[in-house]
Amino acid sequence: MKALHMVTFLLLVIGGLNWLLFGFAGWDVSRWLGGMDSTAAKVVYILVGISAVVELLTHGMNCKMCKGGCKTCTPAAPTAPTQ
Repeated sequence: MKALHMVTFLLLVIGGLNWLLFGFAGWDVSRWLGGMDSTAAKVVYILVGISAVVELLTHGMNCKMCKGGCKTCTPAAPTAPTQ
């Protein structure tokens, strides 16, 4: 399951960086793959989309912050004031 999470995370990062480049510069990474209509670009976009769905469905199982495993994410118990 960890390998699936790493692959989906990597694909989501690639997709996010693509949107960042497109938003700032109007430049699309799919140009390297032959343009938006190329089979290679469509496969990458489909894999990124499937990765988003997988992460949505399995996020709670993989995220340490959502499980309460992060000490900085869970509120600390109140302490009595010292004088």
